[in-house]
Amino acid sequence: MNPTRRAMLRLGLGTQALLACGTSVPTFLAKSARAVEGRRDRVLVVVQLDGGNDGLNTVVPYRDDDYRKHRPRLALGADRVRKIDDRLGFHPALGGFSKLLQGHRLAIVQGVGYPNPNRSHFESMAIWQTARLDPTRDAPGWLARLLDGIATDEEGDPCALSAADGLPLRSLSGGRRYVPTLTGPEPFRRRLGDLDGADALDQRAALDRIGHQHRGTPGSLLQFVERMSTSTCLSGGRLDAVLDAAAPVGSSYPESLGLARRLRLVAQLIKAGLSTSIYYTALGGFDTHADQREKHEGLLSEVGDSLQAFLDDLDAAGHGERVLTLVFSEFGRRLAENGSGGTDHGTAAPVFLLGKGVCPGIHGVAPDLQHLEDGDPKHTTDFRQVYATLLDDWLGASSRDVLGEPFAHVPILRSSESARGS
Repeated sequence: MNPTRRAMLRLGLGTQALLACGTSVPTFLAKSARAVEGRRDRVLVVVQLDGGNDGLNTVVPYRDDDYRKHRPRLALGADRVRKIDDRLGFHPALGGFSKLLQGHRLAIVQGVGYPNPNRSHFESMAIWQTARLDPTRDAPGWLARLLDGIATDEEGDPCALSAADGLPLRSLSGGRRYVPTLTGPEPFRRRLGDLDGADALDQRAALDRIGHQHRGTPGSLLQFVERMSTSTCLSGGRLDAVLDAAAPVGSSYPESLGLARRLRLVAQLIKAGLSTSIYYTALGGFDTHADQREKHEGLLSEVGDSLQAFLDDLDAAGHGERVLTLVFSEFGRRLAENGSGGTDHGTAAPVFLLGKGVCPGIHGVAPDLQHLEDGDPKHTTDFRQVYATLLDDWLGASSRDVLGEPFAHVPILRSSESARGS
């Protein structure tokens, strides 16, 4: 039986499994596992804020008369914000971001969006996640396209992990690789009942021996699937070992917060030596149409405190120089508050980059609240410019190959040519 490419993809056999299967892989599949000369020592962590974060009450233009006029109940004054400069300030709940900025570990890109903005959650998030302005239903995510061009390392570590509830996020989906999703250490571990110590090690070894038994004839589909399964089993064993060897938490994470728990797990994997290049997580609840004041305060507190703890943890363990974190939402909110004490779907909003590799401070053009487009601030930076900068100057990939066309860079990274030339 000769497997077709369509059949292999339907089985979910990604590039990592193909590379591990050696000579049993059909030639047309092996050729698809092309390597990228990337910077495999660097890590990108993506935090997606679902629902449309209110950028104007996150990075607050507290001296802007139009801001105060259109938000009589929600506007934050100079006496409440955590000041960035004489015009802008953080929401008072973003103490974590304020400290990161003071420590030169936070960059803010103002007015990020895209042409002809879409105010649908599903459509706008699809645009951000695929980096396509008119994505088709089966369009792969922008990071999935990146992963298709990264060779598996010798340890067999996954190239990307999703630390979010539910199905893999679209940014990581649609390519040739399967990206594991985890919410805690247990999904990685092979179930060993109540065994521990030497008994658990013996049972793991037995499982590995069973996994290495071959029954398919050379070149058959059965042999191919067997070897893929063996690769998966070995990868699971590798992750077991990584988690067992993970360094103790070195920072004070806010224990009650879901985002903090997920970021703590990501930090454990990074510190334990996993060679994974991409980690992706999300936090929902930002669709604040009503009673925004308290809801938004709690969400921003979770974001700021969790990310500060995460960066402090990595810095203390000596990994701060090689980890960069991107924080984005599918759109911002409208300038004018609504009658329910909230804000409705908008367009452009700030994007945040965190880590020792950033050029700290404000980047891009601040929203012009006097010249709106259908009630919203116009975008001044295309989000694909941010992606292109991260791909080319942080991960060492080709943004033209991943995004399909070239985009000007934003001078947000210390290591980028644009930053050195500024």
